[in-house]
Amino acid sequence: MEVIDCDKRIVASVDALDLSCKRKIDLVVLHCSATPDGRDVSAADIRRWHLERGFADIGYHFVVRLDGTVEVGRAIGRTGAHCKGYNRHSIGICYIGGADALLRSKDTRTPQQKLALAMLLEKIRGVYPDAVVKKHKELSATDCPGF
Repeated sequence: MEVIDCDKRIVASVDALDLSCKRKIDLVVLHCSATPDGRDVSAADIRRWHLERGFADIGYHFVVRLDGTVEVGRAIGRTGAHCKGYNRHSIGICYIGGADALLRSKDTRTPQQKLALAMLLEKIRGVYPDAVVKKHKELSATDCPGF
């Protein structure tokens, strides 16, 4: 099977990530942006939203865009602000989407996002082999992520 250009771009974006930090990481928490299906937003957009809500920075360490691009959010060496009670020892990953047009929870992940998430999780497990992956809704009373 031939790897398409999109896949090569996703591979390159994940390969370029620096995952080293001094924090003890034993958990990865998956989130969605709760934006409507097909509406692309960036880590910069989410950073602005979080700053407007009084956060010190974007709460997530990584953001996966609709086209599979993985953007760095909060520096991985800094404690996130994405899952109360679990931030100190976790990495937060947010995929863009997770809602239908009426903002009801829905799995809106594109094939590119699914590929990027799988590759990012594989890379994280390579650096933090004991890290457990959980959906936000497995740790808090929420519908996040939408799958």
